[in-house]
Amino acid sequence: MFSMQKTIERYHKYAKGGQTSNTEGEKNLQQLKGESEIMSEKIELIQISQRKLLGYGLSSCTLDELQEIDSQLERSLRSIRARKAELFMEQIEHLKAKERLLKEENERLCHQMSAPEKEVVTRGSQNSQVSSVIDVETELFIGLPEMRCS
Repeated sequence: MFSMQKTIERYHKYAKGGQTSNTEGEKNLQQLKGESEIMSEKIELIQISQRKLLGYGLSSCTLDELQEIDSQLERSLRSIRARKAELFMEQIEHLKAKERLLKEENERLCHQMSAPEKEVVTRGSQNSQVSSVIDVETELFIGLPEMRCS
């Protein structure tokens, strides 16, 4: 009988514990529902603000609201223009560095081209080969093509 009484007590204890956790679950559920409603309201306000910033639904705005929207847009434009200028400056710096590299390569190539001409004078056997590389003639014609008959 003693063990039966303990079993019943344990049953009541666990049953109450289940009710307590159930009550806590309901509290958590109510809290989550409240947070969800708050988030929904915030989302709706953000969407209304976004529509106003895009120029929709302005007929219901007061003068103060329109001035606030105007100042928000001005701040946004300043930020956008500053970022744009920053990107342009980065691009300019990159292009200047590329220009320096190309100038250095051009100088190196010019130096290489002037060096074989000096070699032509000192080396007689390679004269014809080097001069044919340096003296290149092209038949460039600017204008309408001519009809050539043989």
